[in-house]
Amino acid sequence: MNMQTTKPRRGRPPKVARDNHDTKAELLRVGLEHLTEFGFASSGIDTILKKAGVPKGSFYHYFASKEAYGESLIAHYDSYFSRKLDMHLLDQQHTPLSRIANFVDDAAIGMARHGFKRGCLVGNLGQEVDALPVSFRAQLTNVFLNWQRKLEACLVQAKANGDINQSADCGALAEYFWISWEGAVSRAKLVQSDKPLMLFLQYFLQTLPK
Repeated sequence: MNMQTTKPRRGRPPKVARDNHDTKAELLRVGLEHLTEFGFASSGIDTILKKAGVPKGSFYHYFASKEAYGESLIAHYDSYFSRKLDMHLLDQQHTPLSRIANFVDDAAIGMARHGFKRGCLVGNLGQEVDALPVSFRAQLTNVFLNWQRKLEACLVQAKANGDINQSADCGALAEYFWISWEGAVSRAKLVQSDKPLMLFLQYFLQTLPK
């Protein structure tokens, strides 16, 4: 019996349609990459869509507007960054203050990996808040408060261990950390070096009340 064989097709492989989850995830991934480097106000949707390989019609299927897209990006980044913080600040194998140092070291490695072109999305948006939709202000504030609570809990453990003085205001110290951190990240992008991050860490730890 003769069996008919099918010759392989030459040229480009057939396109495989991405499912809805993959398309939305790709829009968020590319959006985060783009905005951490260029900011929100100056970023056009067309540029992001071209990078993602997604038609404009598909974009508006998932996001009603650029503002809605931005809100989703902030939430997505907060989720990603919160997991990174938890990975370090909840690591019981290290002392609380060492956990903070490990987080900074990891962030410095990440910035170097991308040539110091990408910073913190939330910090970037905070710097251009006057040019952003009003809804972003409260969302960004809540993100910072979430991060501050995580760091405050770590500092409270440091106080319980006797690593910092019992009079230390852990909430204020956590707020100070994030205010200073965003400046250090911005300077690291400017000078293309992790030196500002390391300098910030050094003096933050040195000035903790002992």
